[in-house]
Order: sequence, then structure tokens, then C-alpha cells
Amino acid sequence: MKVKAKSKNDITTVRILAKHPMETGRRIDKETGEKIPAHYIQELTCEYNGNVVFLAQLSTAVSQNPYLAFSFEGGKKGETLQLRWNDNIGDVEKTDVKIK
Repeated sequence: MKVKAKSKNDITTVRILAKHPMETGRRIDKETGEKIPAHYIQELTCEYNGNVVFLAQLSTAVSQNPYLAFSFEGGKKGETLQLRWNDNIGDVEKTDVKIK
């Protein structure tokens, strides 16, 4: 997961590129002829000072390597955001990012 967070005038803007295949479970493997199993991010959260400032519930309708951006009030340069996503097969990715 690539994350950039910048604060300006008490507004923090966060940009996320979540590297994930986001398979729908409907695509057919050209070599085997079998369906590729569903594998997609279900939930992505961002916490600041222990509070959830962003929550996205995703599904199979989202493209591979989704890009998300949002802003929230607060956040100061040097403080940390905690991001986490979990997918439908139980994989979890967590990352911390400092606000610039």
C-alpha cells in the first residue's frame, strides 16, 4: 500500500494506492478454463489519534490496485495515521504514515 498524507490549513489530505488483484470470481483463466477465485478488499480504514477518520467498504466492483483519496479536518505535520485493509480471504495489510 502506498500512502501520502499532507496537512495544510488544518485539513489533512490522504492518497492511497492499494496494490491488490481485486478478482471478482467471475473471470476465467485462459489456460485452465476454470474460474479465478474471488479475492478483493472488503474494508479499508484510516485512524488518526485512535479515531476512524475514513472507512471504505469495497467489493468486487472495484478495479485492480484501487486508488482512494479523502480529506479530514485536523492532523498536524509529523503525526501518524494508521491504515489497514482486510480482504475476503483473510489477508490483512497495515501501514503507518507520517503526515507531511
